Amino acid sequence: MLVDRATYELQELCPIRDVLDRIGDRWTVLVLSELEGGTRRFSVLRRAIPDISQRMLAQTLRHLEADGLVLRTVYPTIPPRVDYELTDLGRSLIVPLRGLIAWANGHHEAVKAARRRYATAQEAGAAPPESARAADVTPAQ
Repeated sequence: MLVDRATYELQELCPIRDVLDRIGDRWTVLVLSELEGGTRRFSVLRRAIPDISQRMLAQTLRHLEADGLVLRTVYPTIPPRVDYELTDLGRSLIVPLRGLIAWANGHHEAVKAARRRYATAQEAGAAPPESARAADVTPAQ
């Protein structure tokens, strides 16, 4: 995947955007979470994340390898065996990801309720209700 020069320069100037672009994609957190349990083969990852396509899993793993978060090891067997595991850098990301995962699990219902309120207001042609603009935030237990 080619990145144009302006995008590359923005990423270089903004490390937050650069890193969040990777971990904020649809599949990265799920793949990293699965690899937290140890070394996995491609087919095991594919079964553990059933709604990811083979193409997207391969692309996600390539990006994670390029970013130094995942190590890919190919064994010269027939058929070839390929293992994936977290690098030290990848393992260092697990602790903050656990916090994000806990927050998502603890607040998912509140987010879904806010979305429903917003959609209902949009359908009625009204401004979003106050609770959709500033959703009720109850800390997860």
